[in-house]
Amino acid sequence: MRIGSVTPALAGKMKIVDEPNTFGLNNAILSQGNRLQPRVTPSPVTGPAHLYRLAGKCFSLIESMYKYDFCPFHNITQHEQSFRWNAYSGILGIWQEWEIVNNTFTGMWMRDGDACASKNRQTKVQLTCGKSSKLAEVFEPSTCVYHLTFETPLVCHPHSLLVYPILSETLQKEWDEAEQARYEGLITEQGYNNLLRDIFEDAGFLKSQRVKVKAEVPGLTKTHDSLQKCSKDFQKQSKEIERLRALLTQNNIPFESNTSRSPAVVNVPNRQQRGDPGFMDLL
Repeated sequence: MRIGSVTPALAGKMKIVDEPNTFGLNNAILSQGNRLQPRVTPSPVTGPAHLYRLAGKCFSLIESMYKYDFCPFHNITQHEQSFRWNAYSGILGIWQEWEIVNNTFTGMWMRDGDACASKNRQTKVQLTCGKSSKLAEVFEPSTCVYHLTFETPLVCHPHSLLVYPILSETLQKEWDEAEQARYEGLITEQGYNNLLRDIFEDAGFLKSQRVKVKAEVPGLTKTHDSLQKCSKDFQKQSKEIERLRALLTQNNIPFESNTSRSPAVVNVPNRQQRGDPGFMDLL
């Protein structure tokens, strides 16, 4: 009699995070208590929309004596391919947030995996261009910290992993203003990076770490919260000044006029697009 066998049809429908270890001589006794127990719930699916099609799918790789299962936006697990009585099965990380560097999604972080000494296992997933979607490599650069390489044609377009183009118009505007404030020396590099992190948190790309109200950029008030509004206010003020001057002249009331100074003009620059969302529609 076969004990603990699983038909291929059922195995394909199982959630990897709930998969019991089917190896080990005592599997019939331990299977009920050996199910993988996630510590946290995966974060919502975020990032480039063309990668959403990976959600709900899983990709496997067997290296040495271990089978790795990577489920994008869900988790990554490891299963020892051994008949030892205590063959290992564990969660190496649960989907948490993106890693973002220089306006680019550079990796997916799967954290809060199974306990490992005084910390929890975690995995960084690097997305690279490939002819098909597959789990290409897994290694452990440091104890209980894993690095996974996932190949997919969905990231072959040069702009496929840019952050700015997929932000909402409001968050793009906040980024533009932060960029302008840094250029004018109104905020430090650290302050600029803190503002960017707030933007990425608002977009759902990073898990929130805020403990206080978002810092305001010096020089940007509620009245003039954008260059566009500032320009409109200036035009209104200029018209009002001209109206008052005409009224004074009509009543022969003298007033100072500095004709040598030209009125200031507020130029509203076009928004600089940091990349475009022109992705190739690849399956």
